Amino acid sequence: MRYADPSANRDLLGNRTLLFIFICAFALVTLLQQILYGRNYIKRDLQFGWQSDDQLANWTGLFNVTDDPAVQSNSDSSSRYFEFYEGPFEYNSTRCLELRHEILEVKVLSMSTLSRCCNAPAFLFTTQKNTPLGTKLKYEVDTSGIYHINQEIFRMFPKDMPYYRSQFKKCAVVGNGGILKNSRCGQEINSADFVFRCNLPPISEKYTMDVGVKTDVVTVNPSIITERFHKLEKWRRPFYRVLQVYENASVLLPAFYNTRNTDVSIRVKYVLDDFDSPQAVYYFHPQYLVNVSRYWLSLGVRAKRISTGLILVTAALELCEEVHLFGFWAFPMNPSGLYITHHYYDNVKPRPGFHAMPSEIFNFLHLHSRGILRVHTGTCSCC
Repeated sequence: MRYADPSANRDLLGNRTLLFIFICAFALVTLLQQILYGRNYIKRDLQFGWQSDDQLANWTGLFNVTDDPAVQSNSDSSSRYFEFYEGPFEYNSTRCLELRHEILEVKVLSMSTLSRCCNAPAFLFTTQKNTPLGTKLKYEVDTSGIYHINQEIFRMFPKDMPYYRSQFKKCAVVGNGGILKNSRCGQEINSADFVFRCNLPPISEKYTMDVGVKTDVVTVNPSIITERFHKLEKWRRPFYRVLQVYENASVLLPAFYNTRNTDVSIRVKYVLDDFDSPQAVYYFHPQYLVNVSRYWLSLGVRAKRISTGLILVTAALELCEEVHLFGFWAFPMNPSGLYITHHYYDNVKPRPGFHAMPSEIFNFLHLHSRGILRVHTGTCSCC
């Protein structure tokens, strides 16, 4: 007969009690951290000092949080995150040219040779000139995959890049951030010579005062086509009607990002042809996307993939004299300390760990402080 220890089920030493107390304390501390994190995240990170040849110890002192002078003078809460400088934003043409030269001249490994990065006027889109018939095109991500450019696909490409830097003085790149909500920036966006938009955002009457309607290029993520339009295998008219909202805007897709994107991206061209739409369909050149990613990686943007917005901003810096950014923000509060939704049209969060949005925004703000581009984060003064 075995001896039964009468203390076996007792917590004589208090281990279970101590464990329970520890778990409760940890949960309480975590909750307090989350509350404080939400309040101090922007304040802490936006005080990061950028060391550069500009001798900018802290670029927050040069950042205009709002475009409306009245809002600047009357909003005490905005000073929680930024110290304002008085006077209008002015483009620094010298700095702009230096950055464009830097983007063009950075040497990266391309295929088996060293090529220039990133040269949007020649390589932003896949064209008949940069991708001749018979080319074995390497995918951006699925590098082991090769797409053979046959006659049918070759005819879909434009003969050469349709956009050149000399065409545009002022360009607007419109992101989908919740910071656009109640911004009244629609008129200013519409006044741009060229407008890029990301991933089929809504521009219905409900949003036009804030985001405008003018669109020259709109990107489409193939995942949107897969999830919302069933890969265009059956009902294609709903997708066609969505594109009609953007009138004659060109449609831009990453058909050669990976092997899954190709077929569904090519179907977009077939759909528009079937409905006799005048809208052009273009495809990012995969090597351009690789080079842009390497360029920003060298500047500290580390992510599984850079965002579509960052790709468009990089292209705009080459194609346009002035670059204005709207709707680019990666934080739960605006610079005045008010909570905002993730998008201006919903509060659906992105897949965690895929993009490095805060890092991208910090780079944009740094470029803003140098006069290279303008980041709009407040109410537009024109409306």
